[in-house]
Amino acid sequence: MLEELKHEVWEANLALHRSGLVLLTWGNVSGLDADAGVFAIKPSGVSYAELRPEQMVLVDLDGRVVEGTLRPSSDTPTHRVLYRELKGLRGVAHTHSTYATAWAQACRGLPCYGTTHADTFRGTVPVTAPLDDRALAGDYEWETGRAIVRAFAETSPAEVPGVLVANHGPFTWGGSAAQAVENSIVLEQVALLALLTEGLAPGLGPIRAPLLDKHFLRKHGASAYYGQQPTMQ
Repeated sequence: MLEELKHEVWEANLALHRSGLVLLTWGNVSGLDADAGVFAIKPSGVSYAELRPEQMVLVDLDGRVVEGTLRPSSDTPTHRVLYRELKGLRGVAHTHSTYATAWAQACRGLPCYGTTHADTFRGTVPVTAPLDDRALAGDYEWETGRAIVRAFAETSPAEVPGVLVANHGPFTWGGSAAQAVENSIVLEQVALLALLTEGLAPGLGPIRAPLLDKHFLRKHGASAYYGQQPTMQ
């Protein structure tokens, strides 16, 4: 089972790199086996061109490396907080993609201006509060995770599967490592669209709630009807 998880996370990291959202060794993807209480994550600083499934590092939710000879991603504590605190996550991705990172550096939440955004994110993608000096002097990556959790005090992480970390960049998540990567791709595209929209229509308000909900709920939830349904035998 854990070998399958390592392979899944390896494939997700390669997919993130192929998407063009990461440069050099930036970015990382993890995937959680909830039953085992263990997640696999990319090793720190290893080139995507050299990355192999057996190099994925297994870490438990208490932060102990349970398998692997390489050091896990420096963002591992952030992933660990998200798995512990935001229930239902099975994959987490982090990038420094251009447009989503620009919104993060501007310390602005990403408004929902249209249905492309609403298909995946049910409203504004929040931005965290900047970390204070105490957090910076402590366990920085852990405190980053805590800042993300605080940003979701009144927002459902299942309905808004991503966040902008102030002055830093985006994290996304989903029901698998592959879905977390897909949400990173969508987040980057809607960040670009929002930037262009504000240039064309300064002062524009967000999408109307009924239209937002229509697009989100046709893809998500018990009444979703987008895509193909399994054929009854």
